[in-house]
Amino acid sequence: MADTTVKVDSETRDRFAAVAAARGQSVRAYLAELAIEEENQIKLSKATAVFREIIARPGLAEAFDEAFPDDALARRNTAGRAA
Repeated sequence: MADTTVKVDSETRDRFAAVAAARGQSVRAYLAELAIEEENQIKLSKATAVFREIIARPGLAEAFDEAFPDDALARRNTAGRAA
C-alpha cells in the first residue's frame, strides 16, 4: 500500500501521537485502527436504525410470542431493562 500525507495542525498531530503512544502503537497503526472502528460504528448505527424500524412494526412482538411461547414470559419480565 502506498504512503500518503495528511495535513493536520501540530496540536492534532501531537494528540494523535500521545494517544498512539499510550496504546503502544505507531500513529500509522492507531489511525488505521481508528478508521476501522469508525467504519464499524457507522455500520452498527445503520443496522440499529433498521432493527428498531423492524421491531416497531405492529404485530411483530405478538407474532414472535406466538412462534416462541416459552420465551414470551421471560422477555416480558425483562422489558424496559437496559441491555
